[in-house]
Amino acid sequence: MSKPLIIGVAGGSGSGKTTVVQHICEALGQDRLLLLEHDSYYRDLKHLPLKERMKQNFDHPASLETELLIRHLDALIKGYPVEVPQYDFAEHTRKSESITLTPKDVILIDGILIFSEPELLERMDVKIFVDTDDDIRLLRRLKRDIDKRGRSVESVLEQYQKFVRPMHLEFVQPSKRYADIIIPRGGKNKVALEMVLSLIRNKLSGGL
Repeated sequence: MSKPLIIGVAGGSGSGKTTVVQHICEALGQDRLLLLEHDSYYRDLKHLPLKERMKQNFDHPASLETELLIRHLDALIKGYPVEVPQYDFAEHTRKSESITLTPKDVILIDGILIFSEPELLERMDVKIFVDTDDDIRLLRRLKRDIDKRGRSVESVLEQYQKFVRPMHLEFVQPSKRYADIIIPRGGKNKVALEMVLSLIRNKLSGGL
């Protein structure tokens, strides 16, 4: 098996990054593409009481076990399967079960902070940043955290003001300069998505 094509997709929370990732995954298919989500690598906080877990800054790079993600990525590149942890976002703990992933032609890494990690950056062949206005990102974050993560409106807004926005300005937004491709308006930008897919297919076929 030849070296996989490594694609990174970053962008602020609520930018539409997930829609872009889903579009790429659907276009290439499960047979060719493996998705590694940075969110799966949040550090296990079960040693802390739940109230203390809730106070942690989950938007800082230190909250993620990126060193484990890098080890898994290197193993996949060499052709070995890996056991990816699963995270409980309501309890802020790792679940007991993991998911086995095997190498594919394309490895797509998804996460808001992946471009702020130099060791991850140097392993990526294509770097895509999804760029969306702050107010739209906040509304999307509200809906996601309430619907899918069991949070209250008050807790989401408090977290946004205390952690999400400051960390976005310190880590996420500056990392946009490392992108090869910037997609404005996220998944709604069909023209940009088609250009990205064309580039990926060209690289897979041996093009420059």
